[in-house]
Amino acid sequence: MAISFDKAFGVHQHALVARSERAELLAGNLANADTPGYKAKDMDFQAALSQAQNNQNFSLNRTHMQHFAVELAPPGTVQYRVPTQPDTGDGNTVDVQAERNGYMENALQYQASLEFLNSKISGLMKAIKGDSM
Repeated sequence: MAISFDKAFGVHQHALVARSERAELLAGNLANADTPGYKAKDMDFQAALSQAQNNQNFSLNRTHMQHFAVELAPPGTVQYRVPTQPDTGDGNTVDVQAERNGYMENALQYQASLEFLNSKISGLMKAIKGDSM
């Protein structure tokens, strides 16, 4: 009987990718907390997960070999965040505390998906080896 890894791993394999992309966005926000005019970004996680599950890949075509290769997050998933603090006069919309909280929450959810996948892989390994424990 063939094993379907997509069915075995479920949504968690796609969640890891989306959580990783969100972590990059949040880290970028934190890194640019003091950059004048920087607009905080976040990801619509549900939309990114849905598009990842439907295998909707998005990329740019390179028209010249010396152009940089660019990977895009699925359209509609990366959005500018609405500022939650008063304007400080420099146009920066990063709220450091909110970014840290979002990063921590995202990291915990990433870890939960990773633990779930590890348990699934352990179960598959036991099934392949014929272990009863």
